[in-house]
Amino acid sequence: QVQLVVSGGGLVQAGGSLRLSCTASGIIVSIRTMGWYRQAPGKQRELVASIALGGSTDYADSVKGRFTISRESAKNTVYLQMNSLKTEDTAVYYCTTQIASTAYWGQGTQVTVSS
Repeated sequence: QVQLVVSGGGLVQAGGSLRLSCTASGIIVSIRTMGWYRQAPGKQRELVASIALGGSTDYADSVKGRFTISRESAKNTVYLQMNSLKTEDTAVYYCTTQIASTAYWGQGTQVTVSS
């Protein structure tokens, strides 16, 4: 059974940093494409960052240069380091992976950036 447990959200001032963690069970994150999505109130869920099997990463234009996705095999965990946070980064953040035609999602964590 695949489980993704997300942690690390919270309230931070603009310009600050947070690190989100996504710890997986039932899969090995280092051999999966993993992604972080976010959903702000009244908006569609959007892809923030992804890391592929070979380690290549991809980012939404809005977070390039500020966010970094990485993974730690020993802890079977994927991270999203968020720096220089802006109020528009406020959203619920989700970790996800897909196996065949099934998408698995973590429970989401709230990130609130105050001005």
